[in-house]
Amino acid sequence: MKLYAVFNRDGGTFRTTDMEAYSAHAEKVFREAGHEIECHVVAGDEIVETMKKAAATPGIEGLIAGGGDGTISAAAGIAWKSGIVLGVVPAGTMNLFARSLKLPLDIWQALEALAEGNVHAVDIASANGRSFVHQFSAGMHARMVRYRNSMNFGSRLGKIRASTRAAIGVVFNPPEFEVEFSAEGKKGYHKVSAISVSNNEFGRDPLMFADSLDRGHLGFYLAEPLKPAGAMKLVFDILRGKLKENRSVTAMTATDVELHFPRARKDVKCVIDGELLPMPRDVKLKIHAGELKVLVNRM
Repeated sequence: MKLYAVFNRDGGTFRTTDMEAYSAHAEKVFREAGHEIECHVVAGDEIVETMKKAAATPGIEGLIAGGGDGTISAAAGIAWKSGIVLGVVPAGTMNLFARSLKLPLDIWQALEALAEGNVHAVDIASANGRSFVHQFSAGMHARMVRYRNSMNFGSRLGKIRASTRAAIGVVFNPPEFEVEFSAEGKKGYHKVSAISVSNNEFGRDPLMFADSLDRGHLGFYLAEPLKPAGAMKLVFDILRGKLKENRSVTAMTATDVELHFPRARKDVKCVIDGELLPMPRDVKLKIHAGELKVLVNRM
């Protein structure tokens, strides 16, 4: 397979890695497995443009992307639209998509797994046409990301500490907003503190990622308006792997979900695969079953 690898030198683990040595090792591993590969190490602000150019290169069959969840999400969208195979090197903090794919989380071991791996078709989702591999969310998660982004951190451990502080802040100040939804023919109106629409249902891991990415549906979760005690109970249940058992949570599956937010509020944001964005008044979410080709561990 003819491959193009792009590594985000500003992403998590790569910040403290000898990237020249890592790229040389990647080339060795893939070539020994019978692939052609070209490796490039770029800054975070150049990563998306570099991956787009890679996908448009004549003859390229696959994109190997290394970085955090934001980098991997962008790479997945590019690979999906270009019809090429995606290989994931998890160099971020959470590495949620890599966890769903059951890839090694060590960046060196991941190279071996991808070079010897098989191509597998998995699902990818979209929100108003923008692709995502993990989740679209609003409410508590978006507020937590906003709080975290206001803090200074320069390492993976620092990010984890900032996330913990932000989560505590949200527990004591949960948001409340209105949403109308339509999913699989069901319609409803709710006041909520949180919304999440995931690429396949979340499993029981407290990091909240899908156990499988080929079931062909979205997970749809609503949490009713919460006071601090209720928000604390929700966090506790997530940590126990019992999100859907929480009394404040409504959970269902759907192939498409439409959301409408009756009141325009500047303080309500959304998060798509970790990126904090303005909240549209109307959001159409859809699963694209089996449309993303990825490299996974050889069975």
